[in-house]
Amino acid sequence: MSGKRVVVVGGGVSGLATACLLARDGHDVTLLEKNRDFGGRAGAWEKDGFTFDTGPSWYLMPEVFEHFYRMMGTNTAERLELVPLQPGYRIYGEPSGAEPEEAIDVPAGDRAVAELFESRERGAGVRIRTYLASATKTYRAAVRSFLYNPFSSWRDFASRAVLASAPAVLPLLTRSLWSFATRRFQDLRLRQILAYPAVFLGTSPFAAPALYHLMSHMDLVDGVKYPVGGFRAFVASLVDIARENGVELLADSDVKAISSAGGAVRSVEYTRNGEAHRLYADIVVSAVDEHHTETVLLEPADRSYPEKRWGAQVSGPSAVLIMLGVRGELPQLRHHTLFFSNDWHDNFDAIFGSPTRIPEAPSLYVCTPSATDDGVAPAGCENLFVLVPLPADTKIGAGGIDGAGDELVNLAADRAIAQIGAWAGIPELSSRIVVQRTFGPADFATDFNSFRGSALGPAHTLAQSAFFRGVTRSRRIDGLFYTGATSVPGVGLPMCLISAELVLKHVRGDHSPGPLEEP
Repeated sequence: MSGKRVVVVGGGVSGLATACLLARDGHDVTLLEKNRDFGGRAGAWEKDGFTFDTGPSWYLMPEVFEHFYRMMGTNTAERLELVPLQPGYRIYGEPSGAEPEEAIDVPAGDRAVAELFESRERGAGVRIRTYLASATKTYRAAVRSFLYNPFSSWRDFASRAVLASAPAVLPLLTRSLWSFATRRFQDLRLRQILAYPAVFLGTSPFAAPALYHLMSHMDLVDGVKYPVGGFRAFVASLVDIARENGVELLADSDVKAISSAGGAVRSVEYTRNGEAHRLYADIVVSAVDEHHTETVLLEPADRSYPEKRWGAQVSGPSAVLIMLGVRGELPQLRHHTLFFSNDWHDNFDAIFGSPTRIPEAPSLYVCTPSATDDGVAPAGCENLFVLVPLPADTKIGAGGIDGAGDELVNLAADRAIAQIGAWAGIPELSSRIVVQRTFGPADFATDFNSFRGSALGPAHTLAQSAFFRGVTRSRRIDGLFYTGATSVPGVGLPMCLISAELVLKHVRGDHSPGPLEEP
């Protein structure tokens, strides 16, 4: 398969990673990105000395990053400067009165986590050790046999590695993550610490399978790190590696169609600087939203899915993102701070129920990278990135700079700022804001062609997880592949890197279930 002409559609993390891997494998690769900058949702924005990551902000599964870099002939240490966060994050609960609830700092490491759990609930220290041992076992089984598995045919389900890992995985598919945690712990905040990773998966802890308790291995056992310079430093490393390996990177190139002939992929049509272009290709990799690829870029006869798939799909949440430059220091906030409301049933019903609605007091997330990185804000100031989970509904609207967004987006932002101030004991927060930008569900649809304006893609319900999630290789067209958060294996930067490797496996004809051997 060496020497094929490859076109990658989309310059987000999965597109860049796929281009890198295929180019290093000897293919002639061109990548087309509709926006001016590469990185997709892992973007950046600067104003008045503040530099914001506008997307992913948690560095988890470091071995996945390391494996990708080694596949490219380098390593993490050569490309990134990582800082371990200890504690990994802070939690504020919904206050019962006028005073904020006492903050909980969540450390990394079995022993420290056990001490925290025991301090809040007698006997919880022993139980969390058992819980985390299960999380680690399940995590390793998933990496070894499922996440990197292309499942090219049904025979792959009967491979020795898959069968060996099945006992650690299958029993966890019939109950929810929330029930799995609540059976073991009574303290509400401890339950929420174990169940909140469902939001990273774009789903509710009441719908996510207990299988995903494996994510507690990532934050509570492995711990959380931060790449100095922000996640734009990670994106920049992908761009550099792509260019080093001869990838042609074309920004401002909006793909309009992927065409086929004789049952095989033929070409990609795009516009750049107002002019129409066509690139002929032996291989095309779509690294954009799968719904957009299927319903806009492909002719009906070339689509892998029937139309009814999209009506039945459970979308992950959208969000209002708020970037705040704040005057003065904010010691009340850690690098990562989570705000947990008491009534999660109401929170998640608002986002995933019918009809959907904007939660009154949502659980939300704040990243303060200036707590770790002096380069992201002017001296004496703080940089805040706030994520407010909302229903995937473009009618909520778009954001803007300094209050220029749509009404519902501005309302969600104002409420979130007030909530952070009240719950963390920063009553003057709103008066200290000197830079503000919002980003809403309609922006996700416009900028990233995201289905329903979702921030993450399909929710990780049981029917939308692992090999049930979608296809990596087209069912209709030879030479057409899919990668990214809306494809297999799912949401998050590590999953995007794994998704890129799945394409490489398909192109090579490799059916192995685990990571490829590093050169």
